[in-house]
Amino acid sequence: MKLVIVCGPPAAGKMTVGRELGKLTGYKLFHNHMSLELVNQFFDWSTPPFKRLDKLIRFGIFKEVAKSDLSGLIFTIVWAFDQKEDNEYINEIEAIFEAEGAEICFVELKADLTVRLERNKHPDRLKEKESKRNVERSEKGLLLHEKQYRMNSLEDEFLEKKIYKIDNTDLSAKEVAMKIKEHFLLEMN
Repeated sequence: MKLVIVCGPPAAGKMTVGRELGKLTGYKLFHNHMSLELVNQFFDWSTPPFKRLDKLIRFGIFKEVAKSDLSGLIFTIVWAFDQKEDNEYINEIEAIFEAEGAEICFVELKADLTVRLERNKHPDRLKEKESKRNVERSEKGLLLHEKQYRMNSLEDEFLEKKIYKIDNTDLSAKEVAMKIKEHFLLEMN
């Protein structure tokens, strides 16, 4: 079992790259909005019940997948590297999979803000993520996150995780997926 965690700022291309990587490997994709959009049907974004339920769903899936005979899972997430809670969250995910002997592969995407603002309007993103369909509000949120959080790691940070960093500003999702597949020697299963 391999867990590929694809992180990066909003609209960096995590879901799209994850989809392409899934095609190359046969791994299942669990993009972060799969649970977020579901929970948002019941509770407002970032409220305590929203956070609890989202984590319950995600971690329930993680525990079952880690014990399963699936060959791999791709999970996407916005990881604020400067937030202790986010770092602890990632460590909790790691612990579930490591307890079952899985290998964890970290991928960090980085893309220029102007490109991310364009990607924020992409039809695939809007189709898959209901909360992003109000593009004006989504863009404001993206820009706010840009000011509030550091969503790309520093050069000497989290070295033990061996994060594979890719600037995908000018790369297609297929090109990025191929780089990830080759870097981690992921095979089609």
